[in-house]
Amino acid sequence: MRIGIIGAGHIGGGIARQLGAAGHEIKVSFSRDRAALESLARQIGPGASVGTPAEAVQFGEVVVISVPWSALPEALEQAGSLAGKVMVDTTNQFGSPPLPAEGETAAHFNASRMAGARYTKSFNTLTAGFQAEAAGRPETEQAVQWLCGDDPAAKDIVAGLIEDAGFVPVDLGSTEDCAVMEMPRREGAVYGEEYRAADAAAVVEAARAGRPIPPTPAYG
Repeated sequence: MRIGIIGAGHIGGGIARQLGAAGHEIKVSFSRDRAALESLARQIGPGASVGTPAEAVQFGEVVVISVPWSALPEALEQAGSLAGKVMVDTTNQFGSPPLPAEGETAAHFNASRMAGARYTKSFNTLTAGFQAEAAGRPETEQAVQWLCGDDPAAKDIVAGLIEDAGFVPVDLGSTEDCAVMEMPRREGAVYGEEYRAADAAAVVEAARAGRPIPPTPAYG
């Protein structure tokens, strides 16, 4: 599959490496340091290339947007039309406005900013360092990557990419129902915490029922 990456920093660069290693074609974009993008593409291998955000969107069957919150307006402007594209948003709402309204999830807010896109949110709850370490663990120890969105078919595609990256996809539901996967790190949320598949079903059940999620698990 062709994957366009807008924002190839710690998280976006990690996703690019993981999906490139799984055999996907990658185009990285959106950096003030083109040499850094070219270096990343060389690290990924012959299936990777460098372009502008608009070129990454045109190239990608799936587009990952992984930029600082305050850079989102510029990144989206450079990306151009996202109509029909499966989007994976890794961002968290650290930074300057515009921000979600009180009680609105960042996923719901960002979906409205990506007109026409088949929006999903994932890869946002764990640090880049942890993701790099955890990708490709043995199956019984694989970490969860939480996923939300309003397009079931798009979520199925992204779930497959999460598996290709070496994680377990777990669907928390719609963009309006995913507050537990968004910052800040706090009691009663999965943001910033490691989960494995065996503990994820109870989280999904509680979140969808509007109940507090179970205590955060600990792994030896």
